[in-house]
Amino acid sequence: MMLALEMYRSPAKYLAAKAVGGRIPGILTGPAAPLRLVTINEPKSDKDGWARIRPILSGICGSDLGMVTGHTKLYFSAMVSMPFVPGHEIVGELLEDCEDLPKGTRVVMDSVLTCAARGVEPCDGCASGNTNRCDRITVGHVAPGLQTGFCQDTGGGWGNVMVAHRSQLYAVPDGLSDERAVLTEPLACAVHMALRAKVEPGQSVLVSGAGAVGLFATLALRELTQAGRITVVAKHAKQRELARAFGASDVVAPDEVFRGVRRATGAFRLKPQMGREFLLGGVDIAVDAVGSKDSIDTVLRVTKAGGRVVLSGMPSTGADLSPVWFRELELTGTYASSREEPNDRPAFETALDIAAKAPLDGIVGARYPLYRWREALDHAQSAGRLGTVKVAFDVRAS
Repeated sequence: MMLALEMYRSPAKYLAAKAVGGRIPGILTGPAAPLRLVTINEPKSDKDGWARIRPILSGICGSDLGMVTGHTKLYFSAMVSMPFVPGHEIVGELLEDCEDLPKGTRVVMDSVLTCAARGVEPCDGCASGNTNRCDRITVGHVAPGLQTGFCQDTGGGWGNVMVAHRSQLYAVPDGLSDERAVLTEPLACAVHMALRAKVEPGQSVLVSGAGAVGLFATLALRELTQAGRITVVAKHAKQRELARAFGASDVVAPDEVFRGVRRATGAFRLKPQMGREFLLGGVDIAVDAVGSKDSIDTVLRVTKAGGRVVLSGMPSTGADLSPVWFRELELTGTYASSREEPNDRPAFETALDIAAKAPLDGIVGARYPLYRWREALDHAQSAGRLGTVKVAFDVRAS
């Protein structure tokens, strides 16, 4: 038996969160939260290539918050199996040998449950190394789940024990702290985004959002591309400070985006009789790292004709796509990370290199035991305002 936070299906709580969560934020981690602290059976690791892991630290991701607060689109409901234990950003310790990895090895995990993990013939995505595009995430000997942390059979990082397949695991170098290692999964997502953005030398980039997704996107763009000016949209003082430390050329507040981009690129600024302003001209590439309607609308309106818009944050609401049509914008999605990236390395290997050398001390700004989960989720929802980038569960203390 083990202690875990369990997500369960509750249409009533989902509707309550959608209806009043924006006006009464406390209800999202109180009576409307479809989450409970329970004692349940440990997940099994009786298939070839699978092993049990004891999580050490497990991050709270924006997708986790969206799930708890009812903001995740129903599109994803066919790709999860409930009840499940959340938590896909983990550093943990192997409780048994896993092929070439001996018991006791510290590991991080690529959370996508691919064909290799499910014991089925590789789909086109997996066969080509684009494992984040797996078409088999609902079949095989594992319950449906697009990732570990959304699957009934695997457990997740918000519990004392979970299971993972060897194809998901990467050994943590001895000199890398747990606090840095737990950032590997979101860093790998940023690596995938930066390479998928296809930034040419000297091109201008806008990153909208300076939470964990936006800050790591800025870091990866500066580390892995020859981008010219990188402008970051940041709301809070600590976010502005970190954006500059991670490689931003300019940092602007949300209400300064159009003015800042126009000044930097020489674009023309137009204001319709009704509706939001937009630019003729603008940045070469824009990255949305928020997923909100306002953020997506903004990046579409400040990207020059023929430019590229990269959706890195999980979209939660609709946006006006007129600029995509009128300015012939290239709209690119970026999900999770891949085993074969354009730099001929798994994203996780590149992310581990970045985690070792980047200025990441203090990025995990708060750690909570599982029994303080309401406090942890409240903190994570207000992380930017409180000057925190990443909140994590310290599973060892639970």
